[in-house]
Amino acid sequence: MQVPPPPSAAAPLSGRIPPTLDGTRLDAALARLFAPHSRARLQDWLRAGRVLVEGEPARPRDPARAGERVEVWPEARVADAAPEELPLAVAHADADLIVLDKAAGQVMHPAPGHPSGTVQNALLFHFPATAALPRAGIVHRLDRGTTGLVAVAHSVAAYAALVRALQERTLGREYLALVRGEPVAGGTIDAPIGRDPRRRQRMGVRAGGRDAVTHYRIRRRYPGCTLLSVRLETGRTHQIRVHLAHAGFPVIGDPAYGGRRRLPARMPAPARAALQGFRRQALHACALRLDHPGRGGKLEFESPPPEDFRRLLDALEADGCAASN
Repeated sequence: MQVPPPPSAAAPLSGRIPPTLDGTRLDAALARLFAPHSRARLQDWLRAGRVLVEGEPARPRDPARAGERVEVWPEARVADAAPEELPLAVAHADADLIVLDKAAGQVMHPAPGHPSGTVQNALLFHFPATAALPRAGIVHRLDRGTTGLVAVAHSVAAYAALVRALQERTLGREYLALVRGEPVAGGTIDAPIGRDPRRRQRMGVRAGGRDAVTHYRIRRRYPGCTLLSVRLETGRTHQIRVHLAHAGFPVIGDPAYGGRRRLPARMPAPARAALQGFRRQALHACALRLDHPGRGGKLEFESPPPEDFRRLLDALEADGCAASN
């Protein structure tokens, strides 16, 4: 792949999949949506990670879904984002790869309601070379209230490699999730996820959605709640939160999918107060495993839970609250 020219203010091609193309193979749908670009050229852009569906890289063979927003970056240029001198916790950085440890409250990239002050704006300031990449090299995202590790491309070749890793499901991502309820054992949730047609900011398990697979195992039991290790096989928007809520174990503090806040009556008062006061989803990306997108070789990164999550777990451990597995 050739290195694209310096970034400009040119906007990407964008649009939404119409109902008439619902279920069509994505490359074929895009060839109709963005004529006169050929299907072969769009396939090349898809494989290079220059096509984003609802903000995520997609594959040519993925099914198009009515209402999904598509962005096509023919020259892989960043638009509508400016460098901003913002704090950024960097766990690793080299010529090809940046690994961030995202804080709670940080939004990944500009969107309606968040035109600036995002991780993307900070990347453009601290790592100017990311300006040549879609979304400043961001290939996977964490929700605003989720903390932890994110891989970011720092070169054009690395961006393509990370997109391939996501598509081939070789980018290993593990999370800690404190959930309401007491699952009997670990398991796998294999259920398609799509956008709620009535509430466009929400996702849900929907027939005809994009395939989504989540694996989980029990780390620690507490009265009325459980600490899980969660491993993503796919990476859909809000996947962990949607899947665990669908399974009957919503993430503690989740404002969108957590349902009505209910606390177990038998829990000691300090633990109840800690749960009541936790105002974001208790979800942390604790481990990242990948092949280096430039030189090759296995890389592993780990991140301990941030302070607020640790205080919550400490409160649950107090007064004999924890139960053995």
